[in-house]
Amino acid sequence: MRERIEKKRLAILRILKEIEQPISSQRIVELLHEIGQEISERTVRFHLKDMDKDGLTEYVERRGRRITVKGQQEVGKARIVDKVGFINSKIDYFSYKMNFDLIRKTGTVVINISFIPVKNMPEAIDILVPAFESGFSMGNLIGLYMPGNVAGHEVVPEGYIGVGTVCSFTLNGVLAGRGIPVSSVFGGLLEIENGKPSRFVEIIKYDGTSIDPLEIFIKSGMTDATGAADIGKGRIGANFLEVPGTAREEVISIAKEMKKAGLGSFLTLGWPGHSVLQIPINWGRMGGIVIGGLNPIAVLEESGINVVSKAVSGLVNYGDLFSVVDLASRFKQLS
Repeated sequence: MRERIEKKRLAILRILKEIEQPISSQRIVELLHEIGQEISERTVRFHLKDMDKDGLTEYVERRGRRITVKGQQEVGKARIVDKVGFINSKIDYFSYKMNFDLIRKTGTVVINISFIPVKNMPEAIDILVPAFESGFSMGNLIGLYMPGNVAGHEVVPEGYIGVGTVCSFTLNGVLAGRGIPVSSVFGGLLEIENGKPSRFVEIIKYDGTSIDPLEIFIKSGMTDATGAADIGKGRIGANFLEVPGTAREEVISIAKEMKKAGLGSFLTLGWPGHSVLQIPINWGRMGGIVIGGLNPIAVLEESGINVVSKAVSGLVNYGDLFSVVDLASRFKQLS
C-alpha cells in the first residue's frame, strides 16, 4: 500500500515539475490520464494536501498547486528503477494517442518543444531556417508559441518563446496507425560524412534511459549539427527503429507521403535481415534511421544560444504547424 501511494505521489510531482507553473488538481488528473495513470480528482486532492503538509507542494491562490524545491529534490531522489524506460513509455504512449490522418492531412502529431529567450529570437530565426533547409531535420514544419501558451504538455514561461519541432516518433504513430508495429531501439549520435550517414559513434537504448538521448547529446556538447548542415560533415542525433521486413513496400510508400506532408521521413531504410550501418538486424525485421527532431535546436545550442528543450513533449494539431520559411513573418505578427 505504501509503495502504491509513493508511486502516485511521485507521478503527481513529476507532472508539476515538468509544467513548472501552478496548475489545478483537475489539470493534474488530465495530464496523468494522458500518460496512462488512472486516478480520480478526489484522490489527487488527497495526495496534494498531504504533500502540502510535507512541504513538497504549495498552493497558489486561484492558480493551483506548484512543486517546491523540496518536492523537486524528492523527484530527483526517486528510485532509478522507476525512471529507467520512461522515454520508451512516452514513445509508445504518444505514438498510440496521436491520430494524424496522412490522407486528409488532419489530426495530431508528436512534437518536441524548445524554449528560446525572447531577446535571442531574431538571431535564432536566422539560424533555424538554414538549419532546416540543410535536410538534417524532421521535415520542414515548425510551431510557434508565445509566453503563457500551452504546447503539448508544456506551458511557455515568461521571457521565452516556444518553438515546436516535429518529433521523429510521429513516424512511429503513422506506421502504427496503418497496422505496422514499430520498435524504437535506440537514440544515437550519427556521424555524417559527405552529407551522408556514416556510422553511429554513440547509442543509448530507449528501454534503459530516463532521459531522451538527443537531449543528452546536445547538452553535453557532443553534437556537431552545424558542421553537418554547413559542410556535410558532423554529428547529429538520430533514432534507430525496426519494423517487419514484409511491410517494406508499404513503409516506403508511407515515408514518401510523410515527406510530402512536411513531417520528415527515414534518413536510411534497410532491407529485411540486413544490417544498417553495422547495426545487426534480426531475421524478418528491417532497420531504419530517422533524423532526430531536435537537430535544428542543436545548431542553436552550438551557436551559443541557451535553449531549454523537452523532447517527446506532447501532441499538437498538424494544422497549427507551418513551414519554417514563414517563421520570421509569423513571429513578427505574434510579437
